[in-house]
Amino acid sequence: MAVSKSNKKKQQCYIAVPSQIINSISSSGLQSLLLSPKKKNPSFSVKLKLLLNNPRFWVLFLFVFGLVGMLKMWFHFDTLVPFSQNPCGIFQEKGSFENEQQSSQLSAGAVSVGKEENGDEESEFWKQPDGLGYRPCLEFSREYRKTSLDIVKGRNRYLMVVVSGGMNQQRNQIVDAVVIARILGAALVVPILQVNVIWGDESEFSDIFDLDHFKEVLANDVRIVSSLPSTHVMTRPVEEKRTPLHASPEWIRLHYTRKIRRDGVLLLRSLDSRLSKDLPSDLQKLRCKVAFHALRFSPSILELGNKLTERMRSKGPYVALHLRMEKDVWVRTGCLPGLSHEYDEMINNERKQRPELLTSRSNMTYHDRKLAGLCPLNALEVTRLLKALGAPKSARIYWAGGIPLGGKEALQPLTNEFPQFFNKEDLSLPGELEPFAKKASLMAALDYIVSENSNVFMPSHGGNMGHAIQGQRAYAGHKKTITPNKRKMLQHFLNSSLSETEFNAIILDLHRDSLGQPELRKAGRDVTKYPVPECMCNGTMNHPSM
Repeated sequence: MAVSKSNKKKQQCYIAVPSQIINSISSSGLQSLLLSPKKKNPSFSVKLKLLLNNPRFWVLFLFVFGLVGMLKMWFHFDTLVPFSQNPCGIFQEKGSFENEQQSSQLSAGAVSVGKEENGDEESEFWKQPDGLGYRPCLEFSREYRKTSLDIVKGRNRYLMVVVSGGMNQQRNQIVDAVVIARILGAALVVPILQVNVIWGDESEFSDIFDLDHFKEVLANDVRIVSSLPSTHVMTRPVEEKRTPLHASPEWIRLHYTRKIRRDGVLLLRSLDSRLSKDLPSDLQKLRCKVAFHALRFSPSILELGNKLTERMRSKGPYVALHLRMEKDVWVRTGCLPGLSHEYDEMINNERKQRPELLTSRSNMTYHDRKLAGLCPLNALEVTRLLKALGAPKSARIYWAGGIPLGGKEALQPLTNEFPQFFNKEDLSLPGELEPFAKKASLMAALDYIVSENSNVFMPSHGGNMGHAIQGQRAYAGHKKTITPNKRKMLQHFLNSSLSETEFNAIILDLHRDSLGQPELRKAGRDVTKYPVPECMCNGTMNHPSM
């Protein structure tokens, strides 16, 4: 402690110096350091005496001396303990030094994991396909635009449609209903959604889709009305039940124009696959306009769907899986879940009791269906496929779909390999899903939004939702969409002699051209799934107007 005196009052000045430094220096040693031999030069002796009597000197000296001592001790211990953010840590005992070292090693491991995760985000798996410059291209011909003026002004013909199935199946039928109305030159009454027998969902068009937006986008193509006008309310609509599969525009005009002109109202049901997939260019463009622009989800669905998307995006890229592992899917496809003998027997028994549920090819055995690629992938197969394609263990996965047969047990292979595994129930806050409860179509719409916005999308089985999202992602710039090549890959899944390295190489090679790259639509395929070339173009392509 150094003390300074003044004429007015005493003032004490302190400086904190570690006790180890003070204890390590004896009083004699301190004197020897402070009192150097006197020089013969009297002026120097006087100066030294004045300096030693100056309290500022002692403050400065002790501060510098303490700092030097601490630095020496620091360098002495640097072989025992890494630099610590806690300065007091250097005065701990040896046992504490070992604990500090272990803690430092764990921190280094955490940094390494962090780098690894960041590396995953930049891995090949997240790389997007080359879109080859394709962009939306919905330029209608001059003849189409000229005809539109008369069609949208028409007040004598009205088309009513009743669409069935799940949300995505209804969506496809709504697209075709607009095109049929255009072919007949009729106004379209807002489609009626048939109550789904399986889910009991009574949602109306405006519960799922933004009706005002729907009308506005199609204002120059087809007139959309919410209900029949008073002049036609008492008219009993002519219901047509004989529409064949894949009917051409010529067939529709030939069979329906006279009836709708005579009666003013035509009612069509069950439009699934009734309209041909191969239409003139303008009508194909209209299909795309309805599917990708007009059919926007209602504001409440969009709001929550976007929130769920942001919660998935908040920690980096994510994969969306559309898993088809519900009980009714296994029954209808003629396939088995492979969870256990009991579950397989359950599916077989229900299929025998209700053979009408089997959708097609009833003469095929389960094994034949599996090898033909007609069965949904189960959780183990999805896991192996993702790993083979390079999905990192840290990948965040959003899974869409209904509750799988077997519950959480059915998903265990996926959750074991990819622990960051979420669905809308996991991401939503308390009460957020209540307005959508027991409404399967609204829940499916939420899944659609989060899946469409993902960095990578993969369905475990074909179907309306998988096809719709594939087309939407292609139209949005060919975002990565994995289409499992089930027919070619399943034989390798059954080959136990392959090493993991060999298996991964084979699976990766099978899917090099199935990652969402631009693919030209072939005859018989839906333009809303393959929008190139009718609805998208690049600088190297010129499409003649029709």
